[in-house]
Amino acid sequence: MKAIILVGGEGLRLRPLTCNLPKPMVPIVNRPFLEHMVEHLKRHHIIDIILAICYLPDRIQQHFGDGSSFGVKLSYAVEQTPLGTGGAVKNAEQFLKDTFLVFNGDIFSDLDLTEMIKFHRDHKAKATIALTPVKDPTSYGVVELGGQSRVKGFIEKPSPERITSNLINAGTYVFEPDVLALIPAGVRSMLERGLFPDLVQRDIPFYGFNSPAYWLDIGKPDDYFKLNHDLLIGKAVSRLPGKPMADDIWLEEGCNVHHSVKLTGPIVMGRGCAIEQNVEILGPTVIGAGSVIGQGSIIDEAIIWQNVKLGKNATVRNSVIGDNTVIGDGTWVNDSSIISDNVTIGSGNKMEHGIRVWAGKTIADNAISF
Repeated sequence: MKAIILVGGEGLRLRPLTCNLPKPMVPIVNRPFLEHMVEHLKRHHIIDIILAICYLPDRIQQHFGDGSSFGVKLSYAVEQTPLGTGGAVKNAEQFLKDTFLVFNGDIFSDLDLTEMIKFHRDHKAKATIALTPVKDPTSYGVVELGGQSRVKGFIEKPSPERITSNLINAGTYVFEPDVLALIPAGVRSMLERGLFPDLVQRDIPFYGFNSPAYWLDIGKPDDYFKLNHDLLIGKAVSRLPGKPMADDIWLEEGCNVHHSVKLTGPIVMGRGCAIEQNVEILGPTVIGAGSVIGQGSIIDEAIIWQNVKLGKNATVRNSVIGDNTVIGDGTWVNDSSIISDNVTIGSGNKMEHGIRVWAGKTIADNAISF
């Protein structure tokens, strides 16, 4: 069976982390998000995968190539302009001759795909949608079910007074190729607002597969942060990189950690990191490959990307630091702040209260205080 992953979006809600990086490539515990998705498919013996790409496609293609390094076969359906979720599936029609899976490329889940495919076949469905319950469905597509879990209603992002169910679209679908005829070619269209209501109106066999599996949309910075933490503490399932050490510490090759460093897991540390004397790192924390953490610094529940340079006696708490960023001596980055890639922050700055710094910025010594 083939699977198509929709990874063409610009990731606007996740900015500034996606200024120079497509959302599927943002690191989750030091591996691109899309690698976690590919690995999940492999666990269910699905290795023929189509990536529907549009925004910064070269970054994805250069990393994954033909998929052989990851044990899968990858094809690419490139959109010249964004086609939406429906248009992206239609754009890949040449690859889709039999029953196939579709995944939104910003959803992390350990959904049992094997069981979902069996459910689809047992119900002789033309389309099956994965469902998950949430407390507040107003930001999602709400699904109403009838007998035998047949979909009888679909409301995209309903207002509170229109909510009739807490089951939402979980972003994973099984389709028969027949449904492709219902999607217009060459134009932008959405599965959620076009195909799904059309299937209900035409009384085409369309079923909902309700699952209690872990589920998270990483579209917003808070949820991106949460997924890293959930993987580190074992709330969600995925392979952590590196060699497991004592006390929930995973280190990749070439790490140089001074004997005076205090480590409290869970912590994942990428290749070639250098942690200088008297540093304290408290988990859940991720430190990307090639990063240098200066003497006396404190890192507490942070996500640090690759090649970050942290000066002496600096502090990073509950924040994200992008690739190739330099944080000066004695600088504080606290309280859900996000520093994008290629940023330089001079010594002694204090950055708090959820501040976001965009890519390529330079902040001089003591230029910002909160």
